[in-house]
Amino acid sequence: MLREPQQERSRTTRRRLIEAAMDCIGERGWHGVTVAVIAERAGVSRGAAQHHFPTRESLVAAAVELLGEAQLDELRTRAAGSPDGASRIEWVVEMLLTLYTGPMFRAALQLWAVASTDDQLRDVLVPLEARVGREAHRVAVELLGVDETQPGVRELVQATLDLGRGLGLANLLTDDTRRREQIVREWARTLESRLAGTQQV
Repeated sequence: MLREPQQERSRTTRRRLIEAAMDCIGERGWHGVTVAVIAERAGVSRGAAQHHFPTRESLVAAAVELLGEAQLDELRTRAAGSPDGASRIEWVVEMLLTLYTGPMFRAALQLWAVASTDDQLRDVLVPLEARVGREAHRVAVELLGVDETQPGVRELVQATLDLGRGLGLANLLTDDTRRREQIVREWARTLESRLAGTQQV
């Protein structure tokens, strides 16, 4: 029986720890999570966890980076099946607005709330969130096929992403699916009107 190479085992362990961190934070909140708790969820020893991530903050930084990459990968994968024609904008809007739902977004919100009063965590999160935010904006521009050098286009794209975050927040306490569907349709119509003539050739 072939043994798994050490480098591959190390990557697998890191991934398990990162995924366990996001699960634990989503369930328990930041203050209910320690490296020991995360290690137990991941099925590894505390020593092994601290070998990869000496502090809870370093583990969370890796988790946030993975979360952002996972969201962007999902966007790119779904974009490959985007329709052509008049229905495209509504399809893109729905995809962007549903990006900010689910357990991973819930975990991210827990971190943002704590970071607002925790300088150490904020120092970890702010640059990561800024990088992910820039990339999400770039992908949104690409999906919409617009020229953001045109007046107002950049702001409309950013407003779409901000709307998605707001709807994700509203969905935390109750199922907001029906209202989100209505907003998707109305916002898509707004974008179709406002972005007319800004599409890249």
